[in-house]
Amino acid sequence: MADFNTILTSAVGARVTAVALDRAYEESGAYLARLWSQYRDVPVEEHVRAILAALDAGLPRRVTAEVMTMLVDAYARPALLVPPAVDDGALGALKTLAARGYTLALVSNIMRTPGATLRKLLERYQLLGCFTHTTFSDEVGVRKPDPEIFALTLRAVGGEPAAAVHVGDDEILDVHGAHRAGMRSIQVTSLSPARLGAQRPDDVIPRLAALPAAIERLES
Repeated sequence: MADFNTILTSAVGARVTAVALDRAYEESGAYLARLWSQYRDVPVEEHVRAILAALDAGLPRRVTAEVMTMLVDAYARPALLVPPAVDDGALGALKTLAARGYTLALVSNIMRTPGATLRKLLERYQLLGCFTHTTFSDEVGVRKPDPEIFALTLRAVGGEPAAAVHVGDDEILDVHGAHRAGMRSIQVTSLSPARLGAQRPDDVIPRLAALPAAIERLES
């Protein structure tokens, strides 16, 4: 958040303390949590406006479009500087499935990192090109497990729910969400099938390297 302070001071003349910024960040998180609990989302600019409003209710009106772009960039940059770990079997599995003629699409809820930044990370790891389409919650306004985010993705690639398989690690967001959308599901988890919760996937794999074999099992 230090970049926020620099931008606000130089571009808007608003001096804020690190403590105030941390508090505003937490307040914006509470706002987002309420929204996300309803399986809804907003563009990342609204994340930033929530931080600004928590600092000063009048501050969002003083921020120009150019400054907002700078603030959004500062807000999104941490994920590029300290990127998340990636399953080392992901690229091989996706390439194998693409070579077999499967259409691959990505459906993802964001947290604090916008979809535009997540695409940059996927490209960095050579994963982005494997997907015909990517759907991020901040760009479509709806989050997993709402069936609509799955339906939007299927429409984008011309797919049918009964022929689609969703892969994810969360029992509710991924397994329950996919089943509500009429899709089959594969859960990535270290748990044995006997230890899974009430929302049972159609198959379980420990890592993405096992995904092509799991797809074969579902299709056989």
